[in-house]
Amino acid sequence: MLKVGLTGGIGSGKTTVAKIFQILGIPVFDADSNAKMLMNSDNTIRKELIQVFGENVFHAQVLNKKYLADIVFNDETKLNLLNSIVHPHTIKASDEWAKQQQSKYVIKEAALLFESGSYKELDYIIAVVSPKNIRIKRVTKRDNVTEKEVEMRISKQQDELLTQQLSHYIINNDDEHLVIPQVLELHQILLDKARLQN
Repeated sequence: MLKVGLTGGIGSGKTTVAKIFQILGIPVFDADSNAKMLMNSDNTIRKELIQVFGENVFHAQVLNKKYLADIVFNDETKLNLLNSIVHPHTIKASDEWAKQQQSKYVIKEAALLFESGSYKELDYIIAVVSPKNIRIKRVTKRDNVTEKEVEMRISKQQDELLTQQLSHYIINNDDEHLVIPQVLELHQILLDKARLQN
């Protein structure tokens, strides 16, 4: 079974692309939501988070996302610390999930595919790209945050040009190119590659 990574910066539209793959019958592992789930449910992670970020990181036994985001998006060292706690558990969960799937290929959707090192376990990487101004507009609307806050989050992510260079395939989600035909074409390419591998 082929393992395919799907990545893209905040507001690029990778979640929309992931949903199209799911409609085509391809299982998708959402690393970001699984990481949040693990932070709430895994006792080892909970203890480490409290140790590093203090008791306030959980409110009524639930992860205080706003509190944590305010800390890590303003301090690169703390962000790296958070990632070092959560990423190994998420990578393990993704590997276990992939073993249970029956399709020709599976997709791991993750914002930090390269930063976490999980790209090394994957056969191909798809990057969803979109101009910065469109991404900012999407996120301010979606998350009800300021442009400055979105720019801060973008600045903490890997440069989009580097992501493109490191990826095997690119999907343009720039309001000019239709996304569905690009996904359909890639879906066929990946099915062909999976067939050749078997």
